[in-house]
Amino acid sequence: MMFDELLTLEDIKKESFVIENIRWDIEPRDLMEARHIKTESGIEIKPPIKGYVFYIDVTDATPSLFLLRHTTADYAETLAQIKEIPEELLSEAVEENRARIYFNMSPINRKVEVWLKEQFGIGRIED
Repeated sequence: MMFDELLTLEDIKKESFVIENIRWDIEPRDLMEARHIKTESGIEIKPPIKGYVFYIDVTDATPSLFLLRHTTADYAETLAQIKEIPEELLSEAVEENRARIYFNMSPINRKVEVWLKEQFGIGRIED
């Protein structure tokens, strides 16, 4: 990792570039699956993914929220851990997305997304 320490929620709040480039539409499986897929009609190349993606690490008994930076060259690194989020929000998201956990990484859910957007002051999302 390039950073000596993981960034915090307060650090991210100061980084408008990061906030503007969070990919709310991407989940861990999207990042980890093969980019080149052999199909009946040839090789399908998935478009590159670039930006910042939140995920919930479920390696330990207590889930933890992290922010990952992903580049078009398929390089990724964990930049931040968000310790301020209520544990019950994370547990609920993990339970809701249990079937979508990939390599001990769970996607966030709508409630976690709303909480994060409120923290960043980027407004409410529409239902």
